Amino acid sequence: MSQHKKIVQSYYQNLWNNQDKSYIDKLLHDDILFKGSLGVETKGKKEFESYFDMITTAVPNLYHAVELLVEEGDYVVARAWYSGTQRGKLLGFEATNNKIRYNGASFFTIVDNKIKTIWVLGDLYDLSKQLQR
Repeated sequence: MSQHKKIVQSYYQNLWNNQDKSYIDKLLHDDILFKGSLGVETKGKKEFESYFDMITTAVPNLYHAVELLVEEGDYVVARAWYSGTQRGKLLGFEATNNKIRYNGASFFTIVDNKIKTIWVLGDLYDLSKQLQR
């Protein structure tokens, strides 16, 4: 596996699945730009950490299952499934305790072995249907 793919794999496994926030400094560029499908855009590590905290509060057991990584130059694209149990407010829905599972794709730019940009496109239609049950 290439170095760029290893960085993205670590982002999902260590930062998100293991919820080890030390990986924010290890993996993310100081000027990280994140645009998420939940309508959130962050600039810098502190704003990204606030987003991370919001998501892991809403879905404390959120798991990212990476199915595919594609790389071209400094870009890596990941196709993944996201799953967990909603325990806090998400997309305007109070905690439902519903199990959720939806898919998405993320586009990463790697600069100097750090993630500089992330653009996430998740299936919000499918997610919102699960939160309405």
